[in-house]
Amino acid sequence: MLPDGRRLGAHLPVAPGIAKTIDRAKAIGASAIQVFADNPTAWRRRSEPSPQLARFRERSAALDIRPVSIHASYLANLPGPDRTTYERSITMLAAELDTAPSFGARFVNVHIGSHRGTGIETGIARLADGIGAVLARTTSDGETMLVLENSAGGGGGLGTNLPELAAIAEGIERRGIDRGRVGFCLDLAHAWGAGIDVGDPATVDAFLEGFDDRIGLDRLVLVHLNDTRSALASRTDRHEHLGAGRIPATGLTHVLRHPRLMHAAYILETPGMDTGYDAVNMERARLLWAGESLPTLPREAFELVGSARGRMTAGRQGSGRTGTGRAGSRRAAAR
Repeated sequence: MLPDGRRLGAHLPVAPGIAKTIDRAKAIGASAIQVFADNPTAWRRRSEPSPQLARFRERSAALDIRPVSIHASYLANLPGPDRTTYERSITMLAAELDTAPSFGARFVNVHIGSHRGTGIETGIARLADGIGAVLARTTSDGETMLVLENSAGGGGGLGTNLPELAAIAEGIERRGIDRGRVGFCLDLAHAWGAGIDVGDPATVDAFLEGFDDRIGLDRLVLVHLNDTRSALASRTDRHEHLGAGRIPATGLTHVLRHPRLMHAAYILETPGMDTGYDAVNMERARLLWAGESLPTLPREAFELVGSARGRMTAGRQGSGRTGTGRAGSRRAAAR
């Protein structure tokens, strides 16, 4: 937990065992957590819940790690025109919502998805219809919120800016869906890729003011506190260690300390969460909150196995770059 009481956590792997995951969260100082409930790149869901889930719920309650958020499968895409994918997405998301109580999860977070070239208006209409179908099919008691995550915009991704997010909220409302059942997540790396300069405090303030006017800040329940390798407005999404990417530290700190986001949970989705960089980035988040300078990261931080960063040369990565400040961001962009 941060000094002002707001919740800070990370997306952690469950491969070591779901019960051990909550202990890892405690070890790195997390007060919230995000996990996958199942394979994020497969349609099929497990037939039986993990026998460790009772222990997971007990430990999360005992250690006061909350909220628990489930990140839905990457395959889900409600706005697209393919009927098979649409139906599979409804079935999968309903299953994720039904699974959430066994994790003690308050949220199921899902990428809004892509209209696949059919247009924003058509895609939003399909999305709203699909959300209605998901909520109608789930057997959960409604306490778990479906949370829609903004998009960087590549490949027809929806929810790239405030007008699109507001149109999505309006489409859901027109279908008679309780506003308390569908919330929103602001991913900073996605926002930056979509062209929202979250490195500029004034831009952040204006975005949040508009969000409150048109949607309601009470529905912005998650912030994915991610830095990015991508250029502003590039429509790409490539996460980076905090303060080592292109988003200026002043913007990251402004979001992290924003008085109108005290109610939201902050979740890191930065590289190397299974190789010790979960603790590193949690500490960097705490330093950002305190307004302190960030230490230089070692070269290997940008060459993690399985990471797109590992395919870049050390020179292009700028090993040791802290990425703090607007000038640092401009230098990185020029490389």
